[in-house]
Amino acid sequence: MTAATLVLEPHARVTCPKCEHEFSLEQGFARHALEGIEAASADALAQLRDAERLAADKRAQQREQQQQEAQARALDEVRRQATEQTAQASRLQLEGLQKQFATAQEQLTQLRSEQLQLREERQRLKDEKDSLQLEVRKQVDSQLAQRESLVRAQEQERNSLDKAELQKKLDDMATQMAEMQRKAEQGSQQLQGEVLELALEEGLRRSFPLDVIEEVKKGQRGGDVIQRVQSRSGAAAGVLLWETKRAAVWNQQWLAKLKEDMRGCSADAGVLVTTVTALPKEWSAGTQLGVVDDVWVVTWPVAVQLAGVLRSGLLDVHKQRVASAGKGEKMEAVYDYVTSPQFAQKLKAVMDAFQRMREELEAEKSQTMQRWARREKQLEAGKAALLGVGGEIQGLAQQHLPQLELQGE
Repeated sequence: MTAATLVLEPHARVTCPKCEHEFSLEQGFARHALEGIEAASADALAQLRDAERLAADKRAQQREQQQQEAQARALDEVRRQATEQTAQASRLQLEGLQKQFATAQEQLTQLRSEQLQLREERQRLKDEKDSLQLEVRKQVDSQLAQRESLVRAQEQERNSLDKAELQKKLDDMATQMAEMQRKAEQGSQQLQGEVLELALEEGLRRSFPLDVIEEVKKGQRGGDVIQRVQSRSGAAAGVLLWETKRAAVWNQQWLAKLKEDMRGCSADAGVLVTTVTALPKEWSAGTQLGVVDDVWVVTWPVAVQLAGVLRSGLLDVHKQRVASAGKGEKMEAVYDYVTSPQFAQKLKAVMDAFQRMREELEAEKSQTMQRWARREKQLEAGKAALLGVGGEIQGLAQQHLPQLELQGE
């Protein structure tokens, strides 16, 4: 049997059994004994604390183990219930699907039966219809054959004669129409070309009165118009050869002919004037002038402006040639300058400025015409109202007022 451990506080007070005097253990004869008891008490307290700590840890482990076991039991119960519910739901769902499948099978069987009946009925109706159509067709064909045999016997001879006569008339008419069309196209093209050529000559003469504008006679080689550029002193500065084409499509052979004509008349530059429908295919939309194979190609609306720029270039080259007389410069300098990219860029810049001015002028013209039209309508409305008022007054006054002389022009 283990002896009980005695634990006393240092300040504990005791009573003497003889004299009944009360004193603390720290006083008197018990000091040394208390020191021993205190040390023993400290060891006992440490052991007691360790024992209590071990007991608390053991109780905590027991509680934790109990909680884990309770959670495991609860989780097993939840899993069991979930498994039972899932199985029950799956069983109910499977029963529902089986019922739906059985219903669908019945409906499918019924639909197949009805479809088979409809096919049989449709086939029967089709057979009856085909039989009826065949019978009607046989009767119609028989009647048509009889009628055709009668008509064919009556019309065969007459048709042969009429056909021969009609064919003869058609051949004659086709020949006449082809000849008339050829003459009309030839005359129309010639007339259109002559109109464009005359317009070019008139524009050059009006814009450049100092130059000599020569018309190339029909049947002669050398383009359509020769412009001999002259300075204010009357000195010859260069020659421009103009060729006009009014066609539907571009023709590359025009350039070769114009270059040959340029060599024939010793022209410094050649210009081909055409319409917007007959421009080189490689040109982008809106392009109105450019150099193609060393020949200027320009549309009619900007031809006179191009003539002014080319003329200025020839005059500049002429001034340089006069200033550098005796230095051995040849006519190739004029040709190189006129056909150079720098001169083309300058010319395009000038033409762009002219084009913008023309667009602004057309816009102002359109606005002015619109204002005139509005004012004319207002005048007409006021005039009509005035005539109406005069007529009403004259009708009311009758002979009491002089005759109003109001009438529309």
